[in-house]
Amino acid sequence: MTQEKKTKEKVFTKYQVFMIVILAIIQFTVVLDFMVLSPLLPTLSKEMVISASQFTIVVAAYAFSAGIAGLLAAGFADKFDRKKLLIFFYTGFVMGTLLCAIAPTYEFLLVARIVAGLFGGVISSVSFAIISDLFKMEVRGRVMGFVQMAFAASQVLGLPIGLELANKFGWHSCFWMIVVFAILVGVVIIIYMQAITGHLKLKSDRNAFQHLIKTTTQVNYLKGFLATTLLATGGFMLMPLGGKFATNNLGLTVEQLTPLYAVTGVFSIIFGPLLGKLSDKIGKYKLFVIGSVIAMIMVCIYCHSGVTPLWLVITINVVLFIGISARMISSSALMTAVPEPQDRGAFMSVNSSVQQISGGIASIITGLIVVETKSGLLERYDILGYVVMSSMVVCAVMMYFINNYVNRKTSKVQ
Repeated sequence: MTQEKKTKEKVFTKYQVFMIVILAIIQFTVVLDFMVLSPLLPTLSKEMVISASQFTIVVAAYAFSAGIAGLLAAGFADKFDRKKLLIFFYTGFVMGTLLCAIAPTYEFLLVARIVAGLFGGVISSVSFAIISDLFKMEVRGRVMGFVQMAFAASQVLGLPIGLELANKFGWHSCFWMIVVFAILVGVVIIIYMQAITGHLKLKSDRNAFQHLIKTTTQVNYLKGFLATTLLATGGFMLMPLGGKFATNNLGLTVEQLTPLYAVTGVFSIIFGPLLGKLSDKIGKYKLFVIGSVIAMIMVCIYCHSGVTPLWLVITINVVLFIGISARMISSSALMTAVPEPQDRGAFMSVNSSVQQISGGIASIITGLIVVETKSGLLERYDILGYVVMSSMVVCAVMMYFINNYVNRKTSKVQ
């Protein structure tokens, strides 16, 4: 037992543990800000008279603005202290979320989501660059496992609390909750986070534009961006209309969405660190393939379902999110190993941009594929499922080449 404790103590320093926690919390606020819209769709549809297609535009607006911001930031991402970059974009994200909290109309909400996306979309790339700077490849699976718990925590803590607040005080209260919490997190970052400037010693004389061009034309980096495109396509397509599909097609009530997201999130939190550790043990690509197979099976079942009991919907969602978590954790860890140290910030920014833009396109495609009937029923969800599954298959092939490149690169260093 004592020997086990000693081994664990050697894995991460106290400061590294702090950084894992703070990065996970940052991800929690950003993810919650994005995800909270889906379960709010039934409420927004009534209060703002928003159709399913209009809602996908709101989701896409965030994604496209985040993608543009990622490209603009890429050239500068490796030229500043990562702490300062993180504070700058996190502050902008809080301001964008504040605008959502006071949005009186659909048009105002659309503009607010664009502002939130301009800043929030870059935060993940800065966080992943920080992870690459602070942690060795051998333990990044574990780090990603904890950081990606933010997605699950947003379901367990954020969405249920947000939905309860929305039911009692209106949908604006969800965004007020995020704003207040994010401000507290920002204060902690300013006070306790150390400067991260090691990458500045490796920088070249290239200007921001040259740095961006070099990053976007490197062959191996392009393979990573293509894989990310496919990852985002599969991930974003089911999210925008998930809440409406659950209530209108699966027969759940708005109140039942709370336990659905909560239980799914609890299991995701439990499995997140375990999957991260497993990816370091058996190999990140192997776990990615396993997660993809699980996810495809569950997507097929989910998209072909009609009115379903709550317990069965929860079961399907739990297994689906375990598969999705396995894909996210393993692929994120692999992607951090693709760029050279001096290109990490730029690569992560462009990669985040590609992810967001692809997600925006995927959201619009969802709106084109799925048809809402007069009764509110969403049709052609089965076709949407086939598209998602196809993207997962092609993505697995692309990740095979990424994995080979990372293995060759790692063996040279050793």
